[in-house]
Amino acid sequence: MKPPTVTVHSMGNEREPVAVVENFASDPDILRHEAALKTFKCSSDYYPGLKAPVSETYLATQHALLAMVLREVFGIVGAVSVLDICYAMVTTPAGELTLQQCIPHVDGLEPDRIALIHYLVPAGCDGTAFYRHRLTQFETVDQARSQQYFASLNSDLRTHGHPPPTYLDGNSAIFERIGHFTGDYNRALIYRGRLLHCGAIGAGSSLPEAPETGRLTITGFFAAA
Repeated sequence: MKPPTVTVHSMGNEREPVAVVENFASDPDILRHEAALKTFKCSSDYYPGLKAPVSETYLATQHALLAMVLREVFGIVGAVSVLDICYAMVTTPAGELTLQQCIPHVDGLEPDRIALIHYLVPAGCDGTAFYRHRLTQFETVDQARSQQYFASLNSDLRTHGHPPPTYLDGNSAIFERIGHFTGDYNRALIYRGRLLHCGAIGAGSSLPEAPETGRLTITGFFAAA
C-alpha cells in the first residue's frame, strides 16, 4: 500500500480546517473483512443506519498517524480521550428520515471535540459535505452560538417549512454548501465536531445493509483528555 498523505483544507469564511488523509489504513481490506463478521445494530443516536464495534487493534494501528494530525492540524497535544468509535453504515431509506437527519448537524459544542470518518467502500461513495447556515452565516456552532443558532433554525423551519424526507444533497433554502469531499476508498476526514456537516448522499443512492456492499465507514469522536 502507498504511504498516507495529509492535506488540510480551510472551510468557508471561518477557515475551519478539515484534514484529508489518503491511504489512512495500511490494509483497509482487513477492516472490511472484519466488518463482514460483525453484528450491526440500529444506532441509538441520530445516525441514519447501523453500527458495530471496531476491534481495539484499529486505534493501536492508527494511533501515530492520528496523533500527528491532531497535534499538527488541531493543536491537541498530550492524552486524548476516545469518546466513541465504531463501524457505521448509512442504511435508512430517504423517506424514513427524521427532521434531524435531513439537515446538517454538529457532533458536539465542545471546542476540542474531533470527528473522524474513514471510508471503506472500494468503489467510493458520495462522502461528506460542510455547510453554512444562511440566516446566521454560522459555519460552526459552539456553546456560545448554540442558543442563537437553534432559535434561528426554528425560525427558518417556520418560514420555509420542514424539508422533505430526503438526504440533503447540495444547497437548500436554509443551508449553503461550502465544501464537499468524496468518500474515496481508504480516505479519512478529520475535523472539529462543531462544523456543520452531513453525509453527501445523492437521491436514489443504494443503501444496502451488508458491509460487503454497503456504505461502510468507521466513525470516531475524540477530545483532549
